[in-house]
Amino acid sequence: MLGLTVWGLSLGQALLITGNILLVSVTALVGNKISPSADLATVPVALQFIGLMGATLPAALLVRLLGRKKVFLIGNSIGLCGAALAYYALNQSDFWLFCLSTFLLGVAIGIGQQYRFAAVENSPEGKGPQAISLIMGGGVLAAILDPNLAVWSEYIIPDTQYVGAFAALFVLYVITTLLVAVLPLKPASLEEQTGTPRSYKELLSQPLLLASIISGAIGYAVMVLIMTATPLAMHSHGFHFGHTASVIQWHVLGMFAPSFFTGHLIKKFGTSNIVQAGCLLLIACILLNQFGTSYWYFWTALVFLGIGWNFTFIGATNLLTQTYQPADKAKTQGLNDFLVFGSSAVASILAGYWQSLFGWEILNLLMLPAIFIAMFAVYLSMKQSGKTA
Repeated sequence: MLGLTVWGLSLGQALLITGNILLVSVTALVGNKISPSADLATVPVALQFIGLMGATLPAALLVRLLGRKKVFLIGNSIGLCGAALAYYALNQSDFWLFCLSTFLLGVAIGIGQQYRFAAVENSPEGKGPQAISLIMGGGVLAAILDPNLAVWSEYIIPDTQYVGAFAALFVLYVITTLLVAVLPLKPASLEEQTGTPRSYKELLSQPLLLASIISGAIGYAVMVLIMTATPLAMHSHGFHFGHTASVIQWHVLGMFAPSFFTGHLIKKFGTSNIVQAGCLLLIACILLNQFGTSYWYFWTALVFLGIGWNFTFIGATNLLTQTYQPADKAKTQGLNDFLVFGSSAVASILAGYWQSLFGWEILNLLMLPAIFIAMFAVYLSMKQSGKTA
C-alpha cells in the first residue's frame, strides 16, 4: 500500500493539473482579447512559462530549508494571488496586470512540479516508481474534469467571457491548499538540511543523471512541440474545433492513464527499458504522421505521443531519484526541473513557427534526431554504470 499521504498528493496533483490545463485553454484567448496589440497576445503565455522556469531552482532550495509542506503552501498561496489578480485584471481589461497574474500562476505551477518528488519521499521503501505513477495518474481526473470545467466556467460571470475560469482556478487552489495543510508530509531530514551538496560539475559527471535529464527534457519537449502544433495542422486540413478538441483530450488521457501501471512495468522490466519503450512510441507517433492526415491518423499518433511521454517522463524521474544523496536532493531536483521545463517552454514557442515554416510532416521528422540522442544517452549510462535496468 502506498499510504494516505501519497493518495492525498495524487489528488492535489490532479486538482493542480486541472487548473493548469484550464489556464492553458484560456490564457492565449484572453491575451488576444485584451492585449493592446496583436503582437503582444502571447506575452501572458510566455510569462507563465518564465514564471514556471524561474520557480524550479528556488523551490527546490526552499524545500531544503523549510520542508515540502511549507513550500507547497507558499506555492498554492502564490497561485491564489495569481488567480485573484487575473480575475480582477480581466474584469478591468488590464493587459499588463493580467501578464503579472500569469507570471505568478507560472511560479505556482513550477512549485507544484515538486509533488512527484514528495510522493517518492512519503512512499514505502521500494515503492517509488508506483508513487510517481499514482501522482501522474491524477492527470486522468484532470482530463475528465477540465473540458467540462472550461465550458461551464466560460460565462459563469454574466457578459464577461473567461473570467469564470479564474474563479474556478481560485477554488481549485483553495481546495489544494486545504488538502496539503492536513497531509502528514515528512519533514526534511537533518542530513538534507545540514549536509554539503556536491557541485554541479560533480553531479553532472554521473552518466545516470545526464541520461535522466536528457531523456526527460527531450521526451517533454517532443511531446509539447507536436501537441502544440497539432491544432494548427488539423485546422489547415479542414477539421472542426470539435475534432481537434477530441484528439487533444484523448492525447491527455494517453499522457496520464498509463500512470496507473507504468510503475509496475518499471518494476518488472526496468527503468531504462521503459524509457526506451517511451522513445519508440514517440517515433511511432512521428511515423504515423508521415502516412496520413485523417482524423484517425491524428488520433492514434497523439495517443502514442501521450503514452510515449508518460513512459519517458516517469522513467526519467525514477532514474533521477537514484542519482543523489540527501544533501544533493534539492540541488539535483531543481536543476532537473529547470532544464526539463525549460525545454518544454522553448518547444511551445517554436511549435507555431516551425509548423508554418516547415509544415506538419517535416516538423515531426525534425524530432527524430533528438529522440535518438535520448535513447543513446540512456543506453550509454546503463552500460557505463554497469546497470541493466
